[in-house]
Amino acid sequence: MTDEPSTGPGAGPSGRDASRQPAGRPDRRPSRDRTAALAGQQAAACDRLGSPLYGAMLRRVAEDVTGGGPCAEALAGYEDASEADALALRLLGGVHALVLTGRAPGLAAHYPSAGGEFDPLRPDAGWPAFRATVRDNLPWVRDWLTRPPQTNEVGRAVLLVTGLLRVLPAGLPVRLFELGASAGLNLLADRFRYTAGPFGHGPADSPVVLRDAWQDAPPDWLRRAAGATPALTFAERHGCDLRPIDPASPDGALALRAYVWPDQPERTARLAGALALAAKQPPDVRPIGAAAFLREVTVQPGALTVVWHSIMRQYVPADEWATVELELTRLAESSSPAAPFAYLAFEPLRSGAGAGAGHRFVLTVRAGTGAPEVLAEAPPHGLPARPYEEQRR
Repeated sequence: MTDEPSTGPGAGPSGRDASRQPAGRPDRRPSRDRTAALAGQQAAACDRLGSPLYGAMLRRVAEDVTGGGPCAEALAGYEDASEADALALRLLGGVHALVLTGRAPGLAAHYPSAGGEFDPLRPDAGWPAFRATVRDNLPWVRDWLTRPPQTNEVGRAVLLVTGLLRVLPAGLPVRLFELGASAGLNLLADRFRYTAGPFGHGPADSPVVLRDAWQDAPPDWLRRAAGATPALTFAERHGCDLRPIDPASPDGALALRAYVWPDQPERTARLAGALALAAKQPPDVRPIGAAAFLREVTVQPGALTVVWHSIMRQYVPADEWATVELELTRLAESSSPAAPFAYLAFEPLRSGAGAGAGHRFVLTVRAGTGAPEVLAEAPPHGLPARPYEEQRR
């Protein structure tokens, strides 16, 4: 799963095989301009989303591609890759993995995630080392390009838990089913701590603390709901993904860490905490598509059955998603007050291929057969949230 929007920071396709190589045609005459343009678009997205390091690096990557440098060689054959393939993020992830494994000490000096220092006055100071790292590790980088950008961003749990508190009947446990779950870290959302000023919800000793979860104060209804349910109870938690990541494996943990942007220490800390939780309770994520996964889900008395997902819709083919919607309708229509059902999604307001960082990302909730309600919006990484305002459309 790629849990990044296609031109934003990186949920993974549960219908499309996200692990496939981006659609390039090595036998065609290379056309570098498009590859460079996509890198430039991603650079602007990184700037907007708080990563000046990656914004600067990708602008230099674009120049290097145009000039036929090592980045052009690394990306050769991917000239037809789609925007949704997030090729620039794959390149950055491969290089970051080299940094994290100690194979690029020169570049590590500029990456805060590896103990280095980032100079905001010279954001591209690490570019010579980045270029040399690509040049000296082309087989590694080329192999990494076949991987989707999977961060399994736990910051999005702010929106998902907000939606859950909106629809959860007091006193009922939750049966949770996540589509495009990647490593399944958000299946552990009941074990995260959420704070915004004096507001707090979740275990006080959690290693995952989602601070400043709301741009301003949380809405009054959320405060009341959190007070009525100070602790969530997940009776079941299951996920699906075509290529799930094992967060307990060295390779899996490296992949997750490599796709977190190195100059965003809060995200790095949240991921580290979630990996610690996953080590104690490994998430259950099945290697199966979303529609097939949902066919096996039924509502049950005495618990709220929940299906949720975050920033994965854009990667699922239309025919697959049509089947998903039929299954969601089946679950809603089979629900009752004794066996309730809810569907929660944090996705671009206008989903589909190419839904990038310029789009609004909103939380939509639906209880049973009721009408969908758009509750909140947030940046793609999930923080900070704020109540949804229709007039901003």
